[in-house]
Parts: sequence; C-alpha cells; structure tokens
Amino acid sequence: MGVPKYRRSRREKRNHRGHWRMPRVTVTECPRCHEPKLPHRVCTHCGYYRGMEILDVLEEEE
Repeated sequence: MGVPKYRRSRREKRNHRGHWRMPRVTVTECPRCHEPKLPHRVCTHCGYYRGMEILDVLEEEE
C-alpha cells in the first residue's frame, strides 16, 4: 500500500481537493431570441452567434 513520503502543504492539499468538483454549468440568455443557451456557443433556437447567422435553422410550422 502506498504511503506518502512527505507531508502535503496546505496549499497543495486544497488544490488537490478542489479538482474533483465539476464546474457549474452557466446558462445565459440569447440576446436575439431570449432563449437559454450555453455561453460562447451558437444558439440552437435561432442559429446566431455574436450577431452573425451561423446556422440556418428551419422553423416548424404548426
């Protein structure tokens, strides 16, 4: 069984423990269609990113 040879400092211990947590997913509002979207990604609802149309999204007619 592995035993640590040297004691970990407080800083090393805190940094080591901090890596297991998953970051929280932030959701922002699309400035064009006001739908929730992930930051720095193309809006899946309207297809725009930073004011430019990236995807051609076809709207469903009911």
